[in-house]
Amino acid sequence: MLSRAVRPALRAGAAVTARPAALTAQNAANFATLREIEGRLKSIRNIEKITKTMKIVASTKLTRAQRAMADSRTYGKTSNLVFDEAETKPAEPEGKKVLYIVCSSDKGLCGGVHSGLSRATRKLFQQEKTDIELVVIGEKCKAQLSRSNGKQIVLSFAGMGRDVPTFTDAQAIADQISLLPTDYASVKILYNKFINAQSYEPTVIEAYSEEAIANSPNYAAFEIDDEVLANLREYAMANSLFWALAEGHACEISARRNAMDNASKNAGDMINKFQILFNRTRQAVITGELVEIITGAAASEDS
Repeated sequence: MLSRAVRPALRAGAAVTARPAALTAQNAANFATLREIEGRLKSIRNIEKITKTMKIVASTKLTRAQRAMADSRTYGKTSNLVFDEAETKPAEPEGKKVLYIVCSSDKGLCGGVHSGLSRATRKLFQQEKTDIELVVIGEKCKAQLSRSNGKQIVLSFAGMGRDVPTFTDAQAIADQISLLPTDYASVKILYNKFINAQSYEPTVIEAYSEEAIANSPNYAAFEIDDEVLANLREYAMANSLFWALAEGHACEISARRNAMDNASKNAGDMINKFQILFNRTRQAVITGELVEIITGAAASEDS
């Protein structure tokens, strides 16, 4: 049986031996947290560098894309002026199918450019009363529409979006579309119309069929031979495709610049928050070490 004089000394000794073990475990956890925060900060800073670089690249490309868009508008509007003067109207379906050409690209990281086109396409499926088939340009919209309307996709093209679209690209696509075996009542091109550097909207261009062109009220005034009609229709489709692809490309570059700008700002906000958290956690670790030193010194003086 221990005396009352000995018991306080034993309790003080047990407390001195217990405190360093608890503080050591806590410090180890804090050091692990510091390493995690520091690693997260490094990762976010790297992402911020990438997004800033992508924004600069997109800003550089935007001027060239807008110049190509202006040229393509001249091609498309001049080509459609012939049909406006001829008062060409879309042919009635009468049991025939309607073909929609969706113009997207293969590249992402550009906001809702591609998903907006996919939503507009699905909405058209609900509005149209006739059967619809799809030609999808670009892998992004193809991947999205394959999940909901995969059976309606009859033709697709990849490799778009790497550079500014050219008339040669549009002509090659128009050649492949003209080889489709189905006789469509109407061919429509769905693309993103460039409004300004901050906004765009899905828009439809009519690519008239041979029947619609031949039935135009003022078609005879142009004195076009029937043998040339197919070539005229394909050439007009290529012009409209060039217009749609170039304008969609400008929308994509503009949207990518805005998306990377927002991502850079968000990364900067996250860096500030994690830097504050890192400083507070480091201060807590230093305070814990000071408490451990002071406690150990006090316990040594008491013993």
